[in-house]
Amino acid sequence: MMPYKQQTLPIEKVFRDPVHNYIHVQHQVILDLINSKEVQRLRRIKQLGTSSFTFHGAEHSRFSHSLGVYEITRRICDLFERNYSLEKMGSGGWDDQERLVALCAALLHDVGHGPYSHTFEHIFHTNHEAITVEIITSPETEVYQILNRVEADFPEKVASVITKTYPNPQVVQMISSQIDADRMDYLLRDAYYTGTEYGTFDLTRILRVIRPYAGGIAFAMNGMHAVEDYIVSRYQMYVQVYFHPVSRGMEVVLEHLLNRAHELYQEDSEIFDLHSQLLLPFLKESFTLEEYLKLDDGVLGTYFIQWAEENDPILSDLAKRFLNRKPLKSATFSGATDQPIVAKLQQLVEKVGYNPIYYTAINSSYDLPYDFYRPEQGSHRTQIEIVRKDGTLIELSQVSQLVSALAGQQQGDERFYFPKEMLDPAQEDHYDLFDETYQEFSKYIRNGALVSPEF
Repeated sequence: MMPYKQQTLPIEKVFRDPVHNYIHVQHQVILDLINSKEVQRLRRIKQLGTSSFTFHGAEHSRFSHSLGVYEITRRICDLFERNYSLEKMGSGGWDDQERLVALCAALLHDVGHGPYSHTFEHIFHTNHEAITVEIITSPETEVYQILNRVEADFPEKVASVITKTYPNPQVVQMISSQIDADRMDYLLRDAYYTGTEYGTFDLTRILRVIRPYAGGIAFAMNGMHAVEDYIVSRYQMYVQVYFHPVSRGMEVVLEHLLNRAHELYQEDSEIFDLHSQLLLPFLKESFTLEEYLKLDDGVLGTYFIQWAEENDPILSDLAKRFLNRKPLKSATFSGATDQPIVAKLQQLVEKVGYNPIYYTAINSSYDLPYDFYRPEQGSHRTQIEIVRKDGTLIELSQVSQLVSALAGQQQGDERFYFPKEMLDPAQEDHYDLFDETYQEFSKYIRNGALVSPEF
């Protein structure tokens, strides 16, 4: 019988995909991984978290993204084997024996994400990359059992691609670099589902000009403009989608809601014993991998519906705000310069009855889990290398004025979040049209930015 690692499907299986048309599966191990319960769980976790409250089409899952990353990686492997194999290029060429580890790492790179991943991580101190590695290397998971059938150390090989310690830099950069299968899929997929056309770029052309070399992956000089297009697409998606102030406003509500639950549990755990069983290990700050894998967006959503009926007014109100899409309002401000104004506004929010801990926030887009292309930080992330006609490499921003202008920019903003009722107090039952507190608060807000009242 053919070894498991070499088993191919009798007939290639395909998955219809709105971004890549077809996703092609030829290996039995890949199909088995797709059907594993850990990967199927990703169907129940949204790719963009709270962004669906802003872009209503953004209901796509981490499952579809994982398949997309796999498909782009498969196409790169095919291209490398066809045109840049070890036999054709010698040292620095592509060794197709690396294909399976690359494909498995691509498919599994996000398997450790939890519900509303980055917000959940911040509150309960989880780490999706570490949990991804644990899922891949823990004998109790179906993913591990499938990978272990390939080779005894195969789970560890796949995990080392995730941790960027795998000895072949071509495989690592295929999955994780400044321009990799992960980023290329999520930019195109997120643009498609949010309806933001400026997030698209020419993937076909990029896959024509991608090249392996001894130190990783590079791109032909005649394809530089396609790479520029990718950089601009990435820039636009960060600014227009990932940093959108309304999505962040919903994220703040979610963070405060989970924080309130965490605080209440310390005071009276019985509140959650009856209807929040799957969240208890996280409220206790002690959870197992099995308990983590039981969570998804639907589980949290169910708990939020139950919390909306709880006696605690803050927990109930925040749950209703999240469920019914009532984001906190925001205004931009300028760091330390405006801190006295922020402090004053927090006092005014408290004066009318809101707890500022749960109804105000400072949110910085720079801290969100996305980053811009910054070539000067070469020690921290991989450069995008361009192959010149003589075969030498040069970093992209050195030959592209467009990328040079964008490189290293600190894009984003800092925002002060507060209840919308502070600017629309007619919604408040106790509001007096001549209430000086509301009038004073509004003096500090002009065109979505904080200002001095003397402005």
